[in-house]
Amino acid sequence: MATLDKVALDISVVLGTTDMPIHQVLRLGRGAIIELDAVESDAVTILANNFPVAKGTVVVSGNRIAVEVKELMPRAPDAR
Repeated sequence: MATLDKVALDISVVLGTTDMPIHQVLRLGRGAIIELDAVESDAVTILANNFPVAKGTVVVSGNRIAVEVKELMPRAPDAR
């Protein structure tokens, strides 16, 4: 595993999604609110390099926000 220590991944957490016309996106400014198709209790999707790897829940502790991993996504079969 030592050879993997220096591999970097881009980790993203998807809280929800929405569809917006481009004219609305172009008018977004500081403080704009974008409504998502999710509620507070929904699971979030955890992505590694834009590939879904897990589901989790948002955890708020004081002024810190974290994501607790609840379920690992099944790995795709190797395409060899």
